[in-house]
Amino acid sequence: MNPPTRMIYMNNAATSWPKPHVVLDAVRQSLSLPVFGSGRTTGSQGDDYVTMARDVLSRFLHAGPPEHVIFTQNATDSLNLLIQGFLSEREGDCHVLTTALDHNSVLRPLHEYERQHRIRLTVLPFREGMVNPDTVEAAIQPATRLMVMTHGSNVLGSVQNIRRIGTILHDHGIYLIVDGAQTAGHIPLDLETLPVDAYVFTGHKALFGIPGTGGFYLRNPASVTPVRFGGTGTDSFSLFQPTGMPERFEAGTHNYPGLAALAAGVRYIQTVGIDTIAARAKHQTAFLIHELQQESNIFLSHDHPDLPIITFNIRGIGNDDVGFILARAYGITARTGLHCAPLVHREIDGGSGSVRLSLSWFTTDEEVAYTASAVREIAKNADSSVRPS
Repeated sequence: MNPPTRMIYMNNAATSWPKPHVVLDAVRQSLSLPVFGSGRTTGSQGDDYVTMARDVLSRFLHAGPPEHVIFTQNATDSLNLLIQGFLSEREGDCHVLTTALDHNSVLRPLHEYERQHRIRLTVLPFREGMVNPDTVEAAIQPATRLMVMTHGSNVLGSVQNIRRIGTILHDHGIYLIVDGAQTAGHIPLDLETLPVDAYVFTGHKALFGIPGTGGFYLRNPASVTPVRFGGTGTDSFSLFQPTGMPERFEAGTHNYPGLAALAAGVRYIQTVGIDTIAARAKHQTAFLIHELQQESNIFLSHDHPDLPIITFNIRGIGNDDVGFILARAYGITARTGLHCAPLVHREIDGGSGSVRLSLSWFTTDEEVAYTASAVREIAKNADSSVRPS
């Protein structure tokens, strides 16, 4: 196989690349004029990118009032703010649920609270990539107050039945925070009807924004206590954080170029059509899985993902070595290791990790075919007598 003339990028579940030209143009435009912020700047020399992005995201996510969309640094930042803000005033026995599918951005804050003896934590298992809603219901205790869980697994690509799980939790008066880092931009969302209390998104993955942006939708602002305080450009005589939205949770200067990029990325998705994006991803993912299944010593972690995420191991060669060969011999950028989701790997590969290929709208059919051939060629040359540990 001849190496490609340009890098083939298969790590979009981490950060999408390339970005649409309109996103790059928006960043350049945002930096070409002074920052303009409503309530902070006189004149109208530039666009109010914060308000623009909030309106665009609210419509895209069907998230109700735009002021209920809060901007942060990324999904991890959002999850920390929500988890800490919800638990900060909970006293006494407090039981929390999460899942073994979740990312460390969920697991680490919750385990830290458990280590401090501030909560009791139950981590629910999964089977074939899914958390059974009945398992969630069976785990509920009288002191259960919160569940934090992923919508789409960044390792297995499986999308959880949030509607059913959320209904169960709300029937028991339990708060639900959903990590949508892998789903926002890949599948249609209607947060007004989805039974979630808070939904987290990030800008730099499938929404085609740049790193340093993210946020969350919050149904009831009073349900979460602010844990950051500072300047907002409003009610400045008060020495306390404003209670109105979105200032209740947003302090300091926003990432204006990042929010300009995020708005442009979402508008690009709307122009193409999210159903069109999802259909191509489904076709390419199915093709890649079919090709990898032709080699008996390629072990797929999940053979029917809902998102364009494929993880695998090759018998006889470590996942880090596979990634090295893909990069050096074939010009393919993939991801190896534990993908910040250790409990998934404890279940699927004994904690050794895996190779992850993740596609985007800009991944071509030719790149998918070339990647499939490269992985199959590596597998054919591997020592099939040694299984991954």
